[in-house]
Amino acid sequence: MPKIFVYTELTPDGIIKDASLELIGRARELGEQHGFSVGAVLTGYNVKKLAEELIYRGADEVHIVDDPMLAKYHILHHTRAVTEVIKATNPDILLFPATVLGRELGPRVAARLGAGITADCTAVDIGDWVDPVTGKKFEKLLYQIRPTFGGTVMVAIVTPYHRPQMATVRPGVYPVPPRNTSRAGTVKEYTVTFSKEDSEVIEILEVESEKRKVDLKSAKVIVSGGYGTKGNFKPIWELAEVIGAAVGASRKAVDSGWISYDHQVGLTGQTVKPDIYIAIGISGAIQHLVGMKDSKIIIAINRDPEAPIFQVADYGVVGDLFQIVPRLVDRLKKIKQSQG
Repeated sequence: MPKIFVYTELTPDGIIKDASLELIGRARELGEQHGFSVGAVLTGYNVKKLAEELIYRGADEVHIVDDPMLAKYHILHHTRAVTEVIKATNPDILLFPATVLGRELGPRVAARLGAGITADCTAVDIGDWVDPVTGKKFEKLLYQIRPTFGGTVMVAIVTPYHRPQMATVRPGVYPVPPRNTSRAGTVKEYTVTFSKEDSEVIEILEVESEKRKVDLKSAKVIVSGGYGTKGNFKPIWELAEVIGAAVGASRKAVDSGWISYDHQVGLTGQTVKPDIYIAIGISGAIQHLVGMKDSKIIIAINRDPEAPIFQVADYGVVGDLFQIVPRLVDRLKKIKQSQG
């Protein structure tokens, strides 16, 4: 049976990151649809206790390197550990979360294995492909889907001639799978010989500039403003305040200096899936849609009836946001007042 493996990234406190659970959930879906088993690669120290949780979330197998040398994240040691597991197991597909760590670790493992890797995918799928030169058909390939040309085109990349097929996938694209405590799986441990390799991690420091001040991923309602605000985000903030929403923004609004990067939604910002996403003055470029298209309800306000945002919106209002939003805010305030 072909195999999909997912690298399990942990927090400094030893907790499995949601980004890895999301990929295990997606691997489980693909496995059930196309006949793949699902494996998790787990590296660290005193991490064997996490194997059961990975099985509950969808893994059939958990492959562990548990060693004191992996207590602190060391890129060379973790690269060696993951590489040795992959060489011993030969999975068809290996996925990493596109986190800071995953973007660093994945390419190093790929280089050790002589494989390619597609970075920052916004989706992964399984399908067939025919080589246009030789006519040879390949079945059950990994479709590594991501935007290109500045976010204007979505492409599916395949790597038919090398194994494993590897990709990093953006966090927040897929939901965290529910726990199923009735699931059973196998656990295998590996022994890897490490050396100092001319470097040693003494301490890991979190740089203040790397901390997100705005966590849009967990927001239930988001009001986002775009280039159509012309730099006036007052209506956006007022609407967000009255409905208890977080404030997001398009890349153009951020690049124009109207709001900080922490609020950016899209390919180069945060990927969100709120219950309600209100896009105001946002045209709907692909790079923005990638970051919010899976919201449960999308409401768009734009004066251009041909704006691409209306193609994904559940509800659309064509008109001047500076007339519509203040009226909406006033109406909502009156409703709240009448309700006490």
